This record gives sequence, C-alpha cells and structure tokens, in this order.
Amino acid sequence: MPTEASDARPLDRRTLLAVAVAALGYFVDLFDLVLFSILRVPSLNAIGITDPDEVLSVGKHLLDIQLVGMLLGGIAFGMLGDRLGRLKTLFGSILLYSVANILNAFVTDLWQYEALRFIAGFGLAGELGAGITLVAELLPTKRRGIGTTIVATVGLSGAVAAGFAGKYLAWNHCYLLGGVMGLALLALRVGVAESSLFTQVRETHRHVQRGNPLQLLWPPRRFLRFALVILSAMPIWFVGGVMFVFAPEIGKAMGIPEKIVGADVILWAYAGVVIGDIASGVISQIIQSRTRTILMFLALLAASIALFFAIAPRSAQHFYFMMAVVGAATGYWAIFVTTASEQFGTNLRATAATSAPNFVRAMAVPITSIWLAMKGTPEAPGFDVATATWVLGICCVAIGIIAALALDETFHRDLDYLEH
Repeated sequence: MPTEASDARPLDRRTLLAVAVAALGYFVDLFDLVLFSILRVPSLNAIGITDPDEVLSVGKHLLDIQLVGMLLGGIAFGMLGDRLGRLKTLFGSILLYSVANILNAFVTDLWQYEALRFIAGFGLAGELGAGITLVAELLPTKRRGIGTTIVATVGLSGAVAAGFAGKYLAWNHCYLLGGVMGLALLALRVGVAESSLFTQVRETHRHVQRGNPLQLLWPPRRFLRFALVILSAMPIWFVGGVMFVFAPEIGKAMGIPEKIVGADVILWAYAGVVIGDIASGVISQIIQSRTRTILMFLALLAASIALFFAIAPRSAQHFYFMMAVVGAATGYWAIFVTTASEQFGTNLRATAATSAPNFVRAMAVPITSIWLAMKGTPEAPGFDVATATWVLGICCVAIGIIAALALDETFHRDLDYLEH
C-alpha cells in the first residue's frame, strides 16, 4: 500500500516540467518511430528499390534492423537509467535518435539506410522507459497513472503528426523534421527534476547493485515477472508490426480496388490509439486496477481483429476506419509501461521499464517472420493474407491474456523499495 510520503510528493513546477518533457520526448519518439512505416515505399523507391516484392522484403529487413537496435538500446539505456540517472538517459536517447534521423534524410544506398535505422532504433529505445520511470517516481501514488497516461497520450499523438507529415512532405523532409524537433526538445532540459527515489538510492544505498540486466533473469520468479509483463503487451506489436506496417499489402490482398496509403493508415490507426490510450488511463484510475484494464483491452482487441476482416474489405474508407478501431484496442500501451515500472524496485526500475517495451517491439521480428511464412510464397503458397493475419493475431491475443491474468496488481504499490 502507498505510504504517506509517497502520496505527499509535491506537484511543483519542476515535477510538472518533467511530465511535459517526458510527454514531448515521447511525441518526438513516436513521430520518428512510425516514420519508416509511412516512408518505407517512397524512400526505398528513391534509392532505387522499386520491385514490389523487393520493397516488401527489404522493408521487413530494415524494420528488423531497427527493432534489433531498439532491443539492444533498451538494455543499454535501461542500465544507464539505473546507474547514471533518469534524466541523463532521457536526453541522451533524444540526442542520439535525433541526429540519426537527420542523417537518414540523406541516404543514397541501402547500407546507409541499414546503419541509420539501427542507430535510430538504439536511440529511440531509451526515451519512453526513462520518461515513464521519472514521472512515476516523481508523482504521488494516486496520480502517477494520470501522469503516465498524459505522457503516453501526448506521445502517441506524435504518430498522428507523422501521418500528416507523410501525406504532405517529401520522405527526406519528414526525417529532417523529426530530427530537428528532437534537438529542439533538448533546450527544455534545464530545470527538469531528477527522481528523488533514484537520488536517495544512489546516495544512501551504495552497496546495492543498480542497473544490472542479469537481475531480470534471476531468481526465476523475477524473470517470470519480467516475461509476463512483456507477453501481456506482445499483441500490441503484432498489430503495429504486421497490420500497420504491411497494411498496403493486406488491403491489396483483400481485393480493395483503391490503393491503401501507408500515411493514411498511420494517421487513422494512431488516432484510434490515442483515443484508446486516454480511455485505458481513465478506466485504470476509475477501477483502480492495471491488470483488469489490460485484460479488458485484450478482449476488445480480439473482437476488433475479427471485425476488421468482416468490415475492412468493403472499401478503403472501411479499411481505414477499422484500422482506427483496432488501434484503439491497443491503447493499453501506457498502462503496460506503467505496470512495467511498478513491478520492480528502484535499483532495477529503469532497466525493466526501458527494456520491456523494446522487448515487446522486438517481438515484431519473429511475429512478422511467422506471418510471412504462414502466407507463403508464389512457389509455395500457404494461407491467404487475411487468414494468416487473423489466425496469428488471435494466437497473440490469447498469449497476452494468459500473461495478464498472472500479473501482480500494482495500482496502489509504493515505489520506494529495492530489488535484492
């Protein structure tokens, strides 16, 4: 249960500024993260890759590279967050991915694109976990769910902004815009408060190990806790890694005569995600439960995937609308990241909260590989695209529900504790 001290943390200017910076940082983070989904086709065409099958395979290859970068970056920045502080990690992450995206605007060869997608992914990995950890530790227990929902909602709006940018700007200008916004955000670093819980642990518990990712693997009960957190959110990145990224191919396979445009998919889908994210935060506060909120949204996700394949094939408009509905059902991302931060002690919190979202994102690598294998090739055909997508989607949701049912409830948990 929360202590008086944890509920008496002040909402001063420095704390509110930290919430604002974390929210704006995640806005730029999501803007840059979804850019490749939007710009995959035009950017690859611009460097000479025009064959549709090659665009699909190279696009998956570049997405995999970015996600592997995020996986490794999540571990690295998580360690730094528990060792050097939440703020240094937050701003180091923003600086790295901003520079990478500016350089990405000038690529002319595939190897350059590969290198910069890896570096950008590595940098993108650190922002969300560091920001959520900072906000969760600064805010009173009863209000931290509101704070983390604000961070995630503002952040997810960055994906909507990326959708608009992708519609009206050239692909390289979009990368430039994302990088410049990130560098501009660094100007707000002055005056942001560091977490008092981190400072206290660093100064009074010098003997306690901080930021060791191996602690997430042992003892087995702690590893199970970490694995359950990841698996509970894995269905979100089935949607993000398959349905959003490869929406043009899915729409074509459904027989929709109009061309499905990646920028429009991201715009509609993430508009739904923002609505779902606000709803999940409000519901979590009302029912005072993280796990029940996650379970509720997983049930909605299963239903929305089924409805998608019943309604989306009717027209491009129906397709985009149903993408928004599916996106809304994945809106428990903020609750998931908050839960990840609450499941672990102060000396391991940033490591867990930063690496968990990136392990979830990296799950898109095997998920998209399974999806491609299920639908087969012209030489060895498998399921049709629609069947492969909904079967894999329902399997992912089922795994997520099992994991969420086994998670500990953390809504009222005081975060002033250590992992030993």
